[in-house]
Amino acid sequence: MTDDSAQNPVSEAGRDFIRDIVAADLAAGKHKSVVTRFPPEPNGYLHLGHAKSICLNFGIAEEFGGHCNLRFDDTNPAKEEQEYIDAIQRDVKWLGFDWGKNLHYASDYFEQLYGWAQHLIKNGKAYVDDQTQEQMRLTRGTLTEPGQNSPFRERSADENLDLFAKMRAGEFPNGARVLRAKIDMSSGNINLRDPVLYRILHAHHPRTGTAWNIYPSYDFAHGQSDAIEHVTHSICTLEFEDHRPLYDWCLESLPVPSKPHQYEFARLNMTYTLLSKRVLTELVRGNHVTGWDDPRMPTLAGMQRRGIPAEALRDFIKRIGVAKANSTVDISMFDFSVRETLNKTAMRRMAVLHPLKVVIENYPEGQVEELDAVNHPEDESRGSRKIPFGRELFIEQDDFMEEPPKKFFRMAPGREVRLRYGYFVTCKGVVKNARGNVIELRCTYDPATRGGNAPDGRKVKATIHWVAAASAVPAEVRVYDQLFSDPQPDPANFAAQLNPKSLEIVSAMLEPALASDNSDDAVQFERQGYFCRDKDSAPGKLVFNRTVGLRDSYARISAAG
Repeated sequence: MTDDSAQNPVSEAGRDFIRDIVAADLAAGKHKSVVTRFPPEPNGYLHLGHAKSICLNFGIAEEFGGHCNLRFDDTNPAKEEQEYIDAIQRDVKWLGFDWGKNLHYASDYFEQLYGWAQHLIKNGKAYVDDQTQEQMRLTRGTLTEPGQNSPFRERSADENLDLFAKMRAGEFPNGARVLRAKIDMSSGNINLRDPVLYRILHAHHPRTGTAWNIYPSYDFAHGQSDAIEHVTHSICTLEFEDHRPLYDWCLESLPVPSKPHQYEFARLNMTYTLLSKRVLTELVRGNHVTGWDDPRMPTLAGMQRRGIPAEALRDFIKRIGVAKANSTVDISMFDFSVRETLNKTAMRRMAVLHPLKVVIENYPEGQVEELDAVNHPEDESRGSRKIPFGRELFIEQDDFMEEPPKKFFRMAPGREVRLRYGYFVTCKGVVKNARGNVIELRCTYDPATRGGNAPDGRKVKATIHWVAAASAVPAEVRVYDQLFSDPQPDPANFAAQLNPKSLEIVSAMLEPALASDNSDDAVQFERQGYFCRDKDSAPGKLVFNRTVGLRDSYARISAAG
């Protein structure tokens, strides 16, 4: 597997072939200013792939002193909802971009698009076809065989105009007729074999209500909307490369106010991830996840809920660059950007996810003392906090082994370890339940080692984190992993490749500072990873989500075979 930056070395310098084209166009005087656009369909939530397009389109406009339009391609009301329109605007702003006054909708141009469709009909370049969808599919031809002309292809302009007007008036049911461009049924590019420009659809539109009974296809609405908005560089992903001749044909056939040019770049593909809107919709509707903002989803809403900083996402997009050929980015590269960002910003706290009780037998009963703990080891300006310490503590179950192997240096019977910010302690005995499981450790501590250092200079091989039992705050912690278990999940069989361990819910114990801080910013649970407070938190109920672990678990999994 390779990543985009490997195929596009100039990305490290902040350059790529799209930016080079824009710079050359401006230098040659082809355009006075740059206008780009981000044109999402409001039929779902934005995902990681959209983030790449957002950063590219808004980024180029900003870098070259132009502007980027946010334009909703709202041409299919059967699948569109106001919820998606609102969510898309929130996500673009969260990612750090603002369209200002440049918010548009394809529906803003419905009347103009209808008029241009009439123009094509009058000039013999479009006709109303009565064939069914299946009949059109059968006569479209293949990659090696030409298509067949529709029996309705030679209708007169007057008849086509009359039928098209009746389509608009709602006189025909869904699927009864379509408006097709008259181009070339023998073209080697199937997209030019009389593509559909308008179809009948009786559905309520989020903005226009029931005013329209026909809606333009993406191919017809997109280029003309670009022309209306004087877009200079229409940047799409590679799957639209074969559509570019149709994009150009429409612009050349119509009296549009400008002639934008379409450019294609490689879409984002990432291991353990599917960025198909169809799959994401099915995940939600099939209750495989809790919603579009489930932290396991690669949606921008899911990333926000998981605690991914927008800065980290922008950094990742910059690192992978913009390439001309499709490739797959390893998910570890994304996690690296997240860790790099959070390591600089996240406050440090202590939390025990799988508690094991520790009783320090020689510590005075009822005594509580406060120890100093730094908020960020690399940033003194973040200050410090007090954490309570007492006779009874919780440590991680994995930090103790009754019969440890040679390379296990944490707590074991007779072994001395350091408690983070605290004392040296030694395990003297264990308490087990009826099933033989260790449920409590009996330990002693050295009062002279407060702060984690021994005056006689002796060393220990491990430092473990803890929380004081008396002041520990219970919390539900959701430990998220990748949604798919296969590094290359199959969109056609995604349900069978769901990771059964993608979510582990644990009852954790946290230090008190985590209860008093109402911030949604991610924090580092020391030795555990980065976590953020979930929206399900309520008074008396803390819920945290794991953003990312401290280490790359996927690299280890791959190495293990």
